[in-house]
Amino acid sequence: MEKIVEPVVFLCIILLGYAFKRIGWVKSDDYKVMQKIVFNLLLPAAVVASFINNEHDMRLLWVALFGFCASVIPILTIYAVTGKTPLGNRAFYMLNGSGYNIGCFALPVVLALMGPGPAIAVIMFDIGNSVMMSAGMNAVTTQLLRIDDTQPLTPEEQSQPLGPRPPRKVMDKDARRLQRWANFRRIARNFYSSAAFMTYMLMLLFMVVGFSIPHWVGTVLQPFSNANAFCSMFMVGMLMDLPHGTKEVKSVATVVAWRWAFAFIFSVAAWFILPVAPEIRKAVIFVCFAPVGVFSTLFTDRVLGNARLAGLCLATTAVLGLIAMTVVNIVIPA
Repeated sequence: MEKIVEPVVFLCIILLGYAFKRIGWVKSDDYKVMQKIVFNLLLPAAVVASFINNEHDMRLLWVALFGFCASVIPILTIYAVTGKTPLGNRAFYMLNGSGYNIGCFALPVVLALMGPGPAIAVIMFDIGNSVMMSAGMNAVTTQLLRIDDTQPLTPEEQSQPLGPRPPRKVMDKDARRLQRWANFRRIARNFYSSAAFMTYMLMLLFMVVGFSIPHWVGTVLQPFSNANAFCSMFMVGMLMDLPHGTKEVKSVATVVAWRWAFAFIFSVAAWFILPVAPEIRKAVIFVCFAPVGVFSTLFTDRVLGNARLAGLCLATTAVLGLIAMTVVNIVIPA
């Protein structure tokens, strides 16, 4: 009974966020305020607190590498398999079928169900995952699909099949160099402007060099860390919405099918490949069922102008992921 209490509470918080939006106590775009609070304050505090309170086994670097591979492989696979899919659908599947919502979902769930020890594995996984979530996912998708993300695709562009579609290439050599430099600066800005990503990199550096953060820092940050779970789940509820028509249901169902197929594959791989303790491998399996990342809503809006559908994907995969994590916690005794 105790193993399902916390997931039920999390589900109630998600539904509470949705209810607040439905009755008009919060607006549809208010999640952006909560997002800034979570990503710039609560999540970094939770990451630092977890690093302070747990030992740092260098074998956990394998988990970071595993997280990076688990974020890259799906997006490349979806690109390779969906060659005849209309451009809009293809971009949507790539942006939402890969990457994991860890700091705002998997980390609070693991902390609640498994305690602070395995949470360090979740953070290490997110170090690899955040490379794609912060900027890599958008860069890979737009480059492979030859999309100019400075403005959303038109309905005509979204509906056309991919094939001999020429890239939007500037012919002048100096202009191409300036364009590449502008693209590099935009991608780099996505990394260094992310407080969560920079916190991950700083903690990774401290781990490698053996620097220990004073425990009083963890005491100061603990109230912020504790607030991460509620605010993150509430934000997921604010992003929740009902589908408009069978087309949206099909798009969301396709994303769920892709994510769960990879979730099972990576779960098996994590359990049999990672050279870490069983409880660490169990925590990684939790992460494999994590929902769509919040950044996916941003990138989907930038490329397709449809953040609402990405939010629907996030909420759907969050509820299903919470159920899957509860089952994993019961089935795997580690």
